[in-house]
Amino acid sequence: MHFIVKLFPEITIKSAPVRKRFIKQLRDNLRSLFVSLNAELEESDKIKVQRDWDKIELTSGSNDESLRARVSEVLAHVPGIANFALVQDYPLGDLDDIFHKTRAVYEPMLVGKTFCVRVKRSGDHEFTSTEVERYVGGGLNQHTQALGVKLKQPDVTVRLEIKQDRLYVIEEKINGLGGFPLGTQDPVLSLISGGFDSTVSSYLMMKRGIRAHYCFFNLGGRAHEIAVKEVAFYLWNKYGASHKVKFVTVPFEEVVAEILGSVQNSQMGVVLKRMMLRAASQVAEDMSLQALVTGEAVGQVSSQTLTNLTVIDEVTDALVLRPLIVMDKSDIIDIARNIGTEEFSANIPEYCGVISRKPTTRAKRDRIEAQEQNFDFEVLDKAVSDAKMVSIDDVVDDINADVPVEILSHAKSNSVIVDIRHPNEEELNPLVVGDQRIEKIPFYTLNSVAPTFDKAMQYLLYCDKGVMSQLHAAHLIDQGFVNVAVYRPEKAKSE
Repeated sequence: MHFIVKLFPEITIKSAPVRKRFIKQLRDNLRSLFVSLNAELEESDKIKVQRDWDKIELTSGSNDESLRARVSEVLAHVPGIANFALVQDYPLGDLDDIFHKTRAVYEPMLVGKTFCVRVKRSGDHEFTSTEVERYVGGGLNQHTQALGVKLKQPDVTVRLEIKQDRLYVIEEKINGLGGFPLGTQDPVLSLISGGFDSTVSSYLMMKRGIRAHYCFFNLGGRAHEIAVKEVAFYLWNKYGASHKVKFVTVPFEEVVAEILGSVQNSQMGVVLKRMMLRAASQVAEDMSLQALVTGEAVGQVSSQTLTNLTVIDEVTDALVLRPLIVMDKSDIIDIARNIGTEEFSANIPEYCGVISRKPTTRAKRDRIEAQEQNFDFEVLDKAVSDAKMVSIDDVVDDINADVPVEILSHAKSNSVIVDIRHPNEEELNPLVVGDQRIEKIPFYTLNSVAPTFDKAMQYLLYCDKGVMSQLHAAHLIDQGFVNVAVYRPEKAKSE
């Protein structure tokens, strides 16, 4: 197995020292991400990651289709990658040799399809790229069951790369995320509520190479906290698992109560946002972070007018980044759908801190400050001092401290194993447990399906790392389900 990873174009135009640093960071990120997968493989099959000036190469002694799919799944979600290709690597021969090696790879793909040949070449050779395209294209047209050559919008594009004395026949080319490798930029604190906006803004930070720690303001709902921790873990695990981050919970119930009792109704929304920024700024300072990230967009709600945002930002000296500031809601939801957070956000419980009947859209600084004179800032200070910080991969232990979840390595006769992974993940690595009954219920439909569970049966939730399953189990137990536990085999078997 051989993958060639191409760098995001913005990396290639950096100065030589910066480009070298970015490439090294991307290589290190990939090595980190493949540690757990390599632990499952024989020494000869382990995935090796090597960097070059213009690419990164991944190789393995195995050609197992399932392994290729799992490697592709990781590469597709790593910031800094423009695209990656599964290739067959050969010593370079003459034109006829190039044709035969290409035919061996592409012949099954060309049956009943139109095609064209595209060649990229570097080095000194006796032939040009166009001559290779014509020779190989003519041979494939004559000696396969292809429908014929079609230079514009063919069904199949046969891709070859010739570099010095090597021939690369590209079996499959897949687009990557783009952006910069995670860790090449300074880290930030992202304010996350679990909704569409805050999750997408956090993702965009990671895509740009910025490690995003999470800050959640708990406004009074345990189900909300569990749901937000779940989506934060998903984002980190999917797009940023090469670097550890923190999840900070700030208890804000008493702050909201103080606002409700001391601030004029129309000014509550702006005051609440100012209190959140004050608290987040203190958390960021304690963590030595320079910037805050929010999911605000101009005009989306009353507190997000330019006038109000200006008044809100006055309470902090920290840089406030708003990656969604001019995006339409429909575009934000499209991104959420593409990155896999739409179902999370659509099912996040809503906990409104304050609801103003006629919220101000043009807040006056002096009026807001006058209202805040009635606010007891000791309440805010206490909220910050009571903030709880955990590593994102330890959120399960934090939840289980309040809601114990039983973890079983073997299913009983009256048990049903519920695979709650996303269908794409389940397809990559199917769970097989003898003749045990297994039901596939994706996490985003679990809450609606759980009320139909047979009370005489025990339902064991399963996911790859055991985090999502424990979060969901804790949530269901908290709702009163007593026949729910987690299935965590010592070593899950896969096909």
